[in-house]
Amino acid sequence: MNELRKDYILDRWVIIAANRGKRPDHFKNDIEEEDNPDKCFLCPSKENLTPSEIERVEENGHWVIRDIPNKYVAAERVGDPKIRTDNTFFTYASAYGSHEVVVETDIHSQQMQDFTVDHMKKLFHTYIDRIKALYKEDNIKYVSIFKNYGHDAGASVKHSHSQIIGYNLVPTTIKNIVEKSAIHIAGKGTCPYCDIIDIEKKSYRAVEDSKSFVSFTPYASRFPFEVWIFPKRHVSSIEELDDDELSGLAAHLQKRIRSLMSLGHISYNFEMFSYRPGMGDFHFHIVITPRLAKWAGFELATATIINVMPPETAAEFYRNN
Repeated sequence: MNELRKDYILDRWVIIAANRGKRPDHFKNDIEEEDNPDKCFLCPSKENLTPSEIERVEENGHWVIRDIPNKYVAAERVGDPKIRTDNTFFTYASAYGSHEVVVETDIHSQQMQDFTVDHMKKLFHTYIDRIKALYKEDNIKYVSIFKNYGHDAGASVKHSHSQIIGYNLVPTTIKNIVEKSAIHIAGKGTCPYCDIIDIEKKSYRAVEDSKSFVSFTPYASRFPFEVWIFPKRHVSSIEELDDDELSGLAAHLQKRIRSLMSLGHISYNFEMFSYRPGMGDFHFHIVITPRLAKWAGFELATATIINVMPPETAAEFYRNN
């Protein structure tokens, strides 16, 4: 029987279409995307083909991580960042901010799941440096960190990279999370996501419960194999994680990606939900969204997503792979 499910705290619904359900191996994809390392402009010795770097991490006299401006920006430091409304209905502002590409490695053939834990921590510290720098700017209201891997996830370059956009708007989803969390805290005295972690780490949707992190497939999953990664300690930003916790985050993230890659060449996004430090109404987490299904007319018309992979089945796959 198919089931309507609501997100834990947000007013967001899905249909878990169990009667359309596929086994995990039905999602296997053995078609490898075309790649030509000789033409990759993110590789070493091609630095002249990219904008001047913002930051780099070096080892033995050469870079291993670079942060550079995106050539094709979604936000830039031009125009008026102030949001205003004309004639009642027309609210707008310049898309003001910074759009950056983090080249995660100097080795073209490596992907995130291949990195050492030490390299992952260097990558996380690069994110942290940029978050701190961007939030010092008065007109930057939110910093989004995300990764597109594979054509179906929006990636146009095979070389392992992620992106950072700091801009002049707090997204509606983030506002809603903060508002709904505040309501829960006022009523229950606890963070809703701390409560959710306690429930889900003992549920059929549990994937891994380690010293400092928990992975689980969310009750109202919107995507097949969607998985969430939360620190057990309540922090609002990746900045607040200590060294051991960053190691734990690296382990969870890499294990989940390796599981996905056991199905072949799977496109995915990950989104890092990290707000300003000390935001008590926000709990830092990462969401991995494999791109295995396309939204059609019903999803676009109703914003109710049909997911053909029950999260309980997805969690079993992650536990076993």
